[in-house]
Amino acid sequence: MTTERSNSITDVGGIRVGHHDRIGDGWSSGTTVVLPPEGTVGAVDQRGGAPGTRETDLLEPENLVQTVDAVCLSGGSAFGLAAADGVMRWLDERHRGIPVGPRPEHVVPIVPAAVIFDLPRSEWGNRPDGTFGYAACEAATDGPVRQGSVGAGAGAQAGSLKGGVGTASEVVAHPDGSGEVVVGALAVVNASGEAVRRSSGVPYAAEHGRDGEFGVSRWPDRPGEPSSPEGTPLNTTIGVVAVDAALSKAQCRRLAVAAQDGIAWAVRPAHTMFDGDTVFALATGEKALPRVEGPVGEAGTAAALDRVCAAAARVFARAMVHGVVAATGVPGLPAYRDVWPEVFDRG
Repeated sequence: MTTERSNSITDVGGIRVGHHDRIGDGWSSGTTVVLPPEGTVGAVDQRGGAPGTRETDLLEPENLVQTVDAVCLSGGSAFGLAAADGVMRWLDERHRGIPVGPRPEHVVPIVPAAVIFDLPRSEWGNRPDGTFGYAACEAATDGPVRQGSVGAGAGAQAGSLKGGVGTASEVVAHPDGSGEVVVGALAVVNASGEAVRRSSGVPYAAEHGRDGEFGVSRWPDRPGEPSSPEGTPLNTTIGVVAVDAALSKAQCRRLAVAAQDGIAWAVRPAHTMFDGDTVFALATGEKALPRVEGPVGEAGTAAALDRVCAAAARVFARAMVHGVVAATGVPGLPAYRDVWPEVFDRG
């Protein structure tokens, strides 16, 4: 199993990501949009006691709509769900959505959304709206994804450290050697729990990294004590896991369920009453999972899906480490690099 070319969710063919944020002058919030290719199947898994979401019921396997046109991740708590309006406007202008009439423009874009609680980082009333979602779509590319205190992670907090946006990817071979699947994740880390071991400063999910991918020369070898700013327990980690496989809606749901394990690996505690942890799953349908002839044929497909799900947990956990390590501190809320600067010293 290897990381892909840019180690980001955009390694999944057809996936684009865009950020838009405002930082400074009373602002510290933003929006991130994931734009998949047409025909992408979507699902969701939500845990924790304080979710802020939109269109998640639609993604339940038993419900009608199978595909999604974009996923909107935003700061601003429940107010920030308005960012999805701008994403819908952007898609509507391009006639992208579920057809509901005879003309090309008769479509309804399907835009599931989730938000983090970052209101304390901005002056009251400063939160993303539809213009943020539209601008994030305009900025979307299929290249390397900016990480850290950008987009929906601009105002994020991970325990006692500054949080942010992170991404990662992995290539997974099928059990029968017939092919491979690319798995990518994007996480907005705004957890109530800590993302690092306070006794050492090593991220909980650091063990899932590979080949120095987190950009550090070494993990801390001294006791570390992040500062403990007065914060809020109203937090959430949200994100997207994507694959280039052809999955049913129910299989896609299993992918989202597995990715939630990555949250549990990366922050402690996870899925609390004060978190609204939400993971969306996207399957672009480019590659079919292997099928095995005979009475256990479906088991062969399940084995391939199981490998992909295991990778989804690893990739989401790695994306969360990236989000914390790449973040930039603000007054009263230090970043990882502020507390353990020596890990970035390659001299």
